[in-house]
Amino acid sequence: MQCAHWRRLPLNLAQDARERAPSGCIDRAVQCQLSTHDDDRHYGFLDDLAYGTALWLRWHGTDVGLAALSDCSTADLRPGGEGCCLFAGHSE
Repeated sequence: MQCAHWRRLPLNLAQDARERAPSGCIDRAVQCQLSTHDDDRHYGFLDDLAYGTALWLRWHGTDVGLAALSDCSTADLRPGGEGCCLFAGHSE
């Protein structure tokens, strides 16, 4: 199951994210993309950046910021399998 936590982007981070995102379109609120987890560290996807990296909103309690993170390289090697849509080093 996916984590149920959502976070609104503070106005200053939304502006910064719009300037950094190639699409120029950023959602005002994002859901944590990790599986259900016990700790308070959350990551919401904002936009793809250059090949192999993406812009994420990360939050832990009241600490909120943007992070450019490398894509996870884990792949399902079965026929028709898909790659992971999260970032490298994510918790499971």
